[in-house]
Amino acid sequence: MMDITYTPYIDPDFEFLLERIHPPRVSVDNDIYPDCSLIMVDSANKHGVLLEMVQVLTDLDLLISKSYISSDGGWLMDVFHVTDQQGYKLTDQNLIHQIQEAICKSRLPNKEARPRGVSADHVAFEMTGLDRPGLMSEMSAVLAEMDCHISAAVAWTHKGRAACIIYVEDTSGGKAGRMTDPARAAQVRSHLENVVEAHHHEDERHSVTLASPCPHTERRLHQLMAADRDYDQCCSCCNGNSEWDGINVYGGCRKEQRKGQIGTHVKIQRCKETGYSIVTVRSRDRPKLLFDTVCALTDLNYVVHHAAIGSQGSTAFQEYYVTDKNGTLETDSEKHRVTKCLVAATERRVSHGLRLKICTKNRTGLLSDVTRVLRENGLSITGAEIGTRGENAVGTFYLKDATGEDVSPETVEVVRRELGGRTVFENVSPGTSPEAMPSRTSSGEEERTSFSLRGLIWSQLEWLSGNFKPT
Repeated sequence: MMDITYTPYIDPDFEFLLERIHPPRVSVDNDIYPDCSLIMVDSANKHGVLLEMVQVLTDLDLLISKSYISSDGGWLMDVFHVTDQQGYKLTDQNLIHQIQEAICKSRLPNKEARPRGVSADHVAFEMTGLDRPGLMSEMSAVLAEMDCHISAAVAWTHKGRAACIIYVEDTSGGKAGRMTDPARAAQVRSHLENVVEAHHHEDERHSVTLASPCPHTERRLHQLMAADRDYDQCCSCCNGNSEWDGINVYGGCRKEQRKGQIGTHVKIQRCKETGYSIVTVRSRDRPKLLFDTVCALTDLNYVVHHAAIGSQGSTAFQEYYVTDKNGTLETDSEKHRVTKCLVAATERRVSHGLRLKICTKNRTGLLSDVTRVLRENGLSITGAEIGTRGENAVGTFYLKDATGEDVSPETVEVVRRELGGRTVFENVSPGTSPEAMPSRTSSGEEERTSFSLRGLIWSQLEWLSGNFKPT
């Protein structure tokens, strides 16, 4: 007689049942502090939920100046100090409602989530490889020649490596639509791969893949560059003493350090009393820094139980109490890997050189024409973000000359004349800000900062539990 084994059916949405029964409580308070709004979230906890909340606030172009995270056990209580891009409190009730709705929706599965301006008719080409002048120009030229309209694109460069995601529609039939023919998609991918590998050495790693649009482009870029191991180029040194077992990693190129610019400093310690690993990150403060750091920790499969984030002048301080599924960070090799990944995550988005903003009538081949002008004038793109706004194409490019130096005023004027349209040039080289701080801090200052952050975490926990009110 045949044995029959029965297995229970588990609904794939079961893991989201708790979120549906107890949705997050999100409140926005404008009374506690005079210079910022407090966003307080009380919610069921799961791995990755902190990243989801920070991603929501980042996508709404909100600036997070401070944050306190507490998420031990099955529940979390998080507080974010935020302002809008102009530094004002959040007084628009429509925006407040949008924040509350977006955080609640982020907890539930959404298979249709896409970046802004990207539809179901788009496909994505994801590229990683060796960075070199003219790479984006050559890639966009190939796509234009093959009747592919570029609707959006984002590119980052770091430590001689490049990653790019390009969203395209097929216009070969005379009308923009989704690229449904597998043979044509493979042909376009093959042409792009030829461009990417043209200047690579033998066995040099690179990739060009066709994918569906990802829910969040910037997180995907982090994943692509991490998979390309751009963090291998981040310098590190081991440092330990009798009081704690730690590792320091310093980021930033030597040229930036010589100019007195703030690099990234990561330190990992073991907290014997709590069983956590304490990850401290000090770097230049900038928008989206919290998202980049939490993204790296999440993709490394580390759980953030407590955290305090703040800044002093132009320097940001972040302290995380983390564990992974196997316990805490035990080995030096694992500490080196985590610290290098964190340094890379904080540096990839850092803007260098001249910023070019352009807004003009959208058309097929526009990106190819713009990048050709930049290439022909000896300019190298260190970062780019291109999208659409109504019938116009809008783009931001970060530029250096072919040798990595600043762009000359004469070149700026030539490019301005050739591009026409609405173009704005801004110098955003790190270190030009009057608030720039020295790249080194004494050990005493580091210890006081670390102690201050640590005290903030525990002193805020009681305050957090008493300030969450039902909505």
